Amino acid sequence: MLPTVPFGQHKISRLIIGGNPFSGNSHVSREMDNEMMDYFNTETIKKTLFDCQRHGINTMQLRADRHLTRIIREFRQEGGDMHWIAQTCPELGDFAGSVRGIMGYKPIAIYHHGTIADNLFKAGNIGEIKARLAVMRETGALVGLGTHMPELIEYSEEHGFDVDFYMACVYNLSKVQRQSSSLTGVANQDEPFDEADREIMYRTIRATPKTCLAFKILGATRRCATPADVEGAYREAFANIKAIDAVIVGMFPKYSDQVRENAEFVRKICG
Repeated sequence: MLPTVPFGQHKISRLIIGGNPFSGNSHVSREMDNEMMDYFNTETIKKTLFDCQRHGINTMQLRADRHLTRIIREFRQEGGDMHWIAQTCPELGDFAGSVRGIMGYKPIAIYHHGTIADNLFKAGNIGEIKARLAVMRETGALVGLGTHMPELIEYSEEHGFDVDFYMACVYNLSKVQRQSSSLTGVANQDEPFDEADREIMYRTIRATPKTCLAFKILGATRRCATPADVEGAYREAFANIKAIDAVIVGMFPKYSDQVRENAEFVRKICG
């Protein structure tokens, strides 16, 4: 096992595999989106998850769409045993109905989609965010709030939102108006990956006593030019998050064994 942290009644590895590459969401270009989708068929996704288990990663963060829930079902039928942190899916329509459907696949936690939460916050629709968190609380799973905006975490803490954890992007992609690619069908590209954002979000993560799961620590490939760059990004992350926090990293092992490489970096840094 990799080092773990408490997460409700569970223990999750400090490295969690993220699901964006499985869904062809590269945050780089339509070409890379397509390359990811061509590589990640059902069998390749399951193989990647089994590789995670073998290298000590015991938790996956995946969208709760129909594609990935079917794969989670097959993975478990074939002996897979990883904790699942589920992301809500705006394209499924009715929020309460989709959340109830998620629970049939037994996630340990559900978090509200980040871009949707950011847009509700910027529109001043705080009541809708709270109502959605209440729907998630009724499931009995741990409740999380995803965001790219430090301001939303700060507001949530100040006003006592009913959440157990935050999904915190270290780049504030929502400083410009944007929509989820699952709703628009348009690739996420030319987004504002500003280097100064990381320090602000890391400071926000340290300021909350709640567990934070930091994501995009590698800048969606922008900090992966060399192994030293990748290791440096991991060292920065673990030096700046709390001892109860973890990181989420998407992996695309087409050209190298990224599961093993990422696990080794975390084992080396965290001991």
